[in-house]
Amino acid sequence: MQLLAALAAAAALISPVLGQGTTIQYTPTHNITTIYGTWASGSKNVITGPSFASPNNVSFHYPATTGMSYSFTTDGYYEIARYRMEGNGSAPNCITGVMNWAHGKYTLQPNGSITMTPFGDGYQQIQDACAAVSNFMQDYNDTELYAQWGISRDTTLGYILQLYQFDGSPLPPQYQISTSPIMLPTQPLRNVTPPPETPSRKRSFEQEENVQVDAAATNGATQIWSANVGLAVVGGTALAMVSALL
Repeated sequence: MQLLAALAAAAALISPVLGQGTTIQYTPTHNITTIYGTWASGSKNVITGPSFASPNNVSFHYPATTGMSYSFTTDGYYEIARYRMEGNGSAPNCITGVMNWAHGKYTLQPNGSITMTPFGDGYQQIQDACAAVSNFMQDYNDTELYAQWGISRDTTLGYILQLYQFDGSPLPPQYQISTSPIMLPTQPLRNVTPPPETPSRKRSFEQEENVQVDAAATNGATQIWSANVGLAVVGGTALAMVSALL
């Protein structure tokens, strides 16, 4: 509860900076349809659901290209599928690949932000040929905050979801794949012993879409996956306030 209160406080401070109103509005100039359903970026090869992750044996099904996908139900459940490749400027042959999956409950906050609280059974696979351990799995169960979101419509591409991270930076646009969410069951799917909560724990992942596959769709967009984002840097004042709440 303290973490959710901290996230809400941080979002309240960020929203005025982004020009967000006090309530969510569905209008032709903001969100012209609901967020429910499944969305995918770029070439739309990364899709939530059983085609991406198999939590029962903690494995992934590798898509043809990198990307991300978000799904939302009408009763407050979400699922995220993300696949990225990260280059190394000093060692071009050392490319890191990350597959990431999580699901849980989401809340559309009155100030226009979204908080996502995982069930605790998420995980990710990291592959790096140049690392001491080149291929390993680890749990991924971090609460995420998206400071703002909006849905627009393109005459050719259809509905487009734009999510903004805790610091206001945009993720790549995602296109509506289905109005019915494509998801795994909305409940914990594997037994995981939760680690003790550590308020000082914070990290982020920089991602880049596969511009070689779909340069027009991704436009070389770069994004960050936030981990325990409510505790990340949201400006000096916001961070001080969150720290006080914790």
